[in-house]
Amino acid sequence: MNDIRALEVRDLGSLPYVEALVLQSDLVERRRAGEIPDQLLLLQHPSVITLGTAASRSHVLADEVRRRELGVDLVEVGRGGDVTYHGPGQLVGYPVLDLKPDRQDVHRYLRDLEAMLVLTLGELGILGEALPGLTGVWVEGRKIAAIGVRVSSGWITSHGFALNVSNDLSYFEAIIPCGIRDVSVTSVSEELGREVDVIDVLGILPAAFAETFRRSISGS
Repeated sequence: MNDIRALEVRDLGSLPYVEALVLQSDLVERRRAGEIPDQLLLLQHPSVITLGTAASRSHVLADEVRRRELGVDLVEVGRGGDVTYHGPGQLVGYPVLDLKPDRQDVHRYLRDLEAMLVLTLGELGILGEALPGLTGVWVEGRKIAAIGVRVSSGWITSHGFALNVSNDLSYFEAIIPCGIRDVSVTSVSEELGREVDVIDVLGILPAAFAETFRRSISGS
């Protein structure tokens, strides 16, 4: 397939996690019906811990009292993966794509998301990599991006990825990230040794996404 499809990129700013779930559900139905082109939602969330379909509650280390002190919500979601944290300063991306007819392969989709994030980091001067047997993107063994997706009937995607840009990494102490004990978490700002704003990454990532998935950006 040589056709390049349209991709509407939407910068939603900061949006509560549950509101983003409702929006994704609506967009998935509209994409399945052919009412809209492929979507890429880019946003930040107020602090929240999410549990995917493979999550163990034992991987949430902060009890309810501690989560309340931290101001962190807890939400169970229908994406793949284990436990993750989202918060201000982290760039979250939710692609709503129709993978038909030539990308009907969940493993390929995950690897493409990793490749897109590696490409984005490269533009920022960071050498990221995917590690065999693990999902996400790493920098010298430190995790910089998490991925957890859902592919619903009709091969329509939702959920997606979270790239640590300038978020407070101490919040990851409240969980066992992605169920991997003793994992070290990093961010774009941490790796570059200077403060990098999410808006700086917003200027890079959509082009990397369009290149990886052979899409033409039609919105902003």
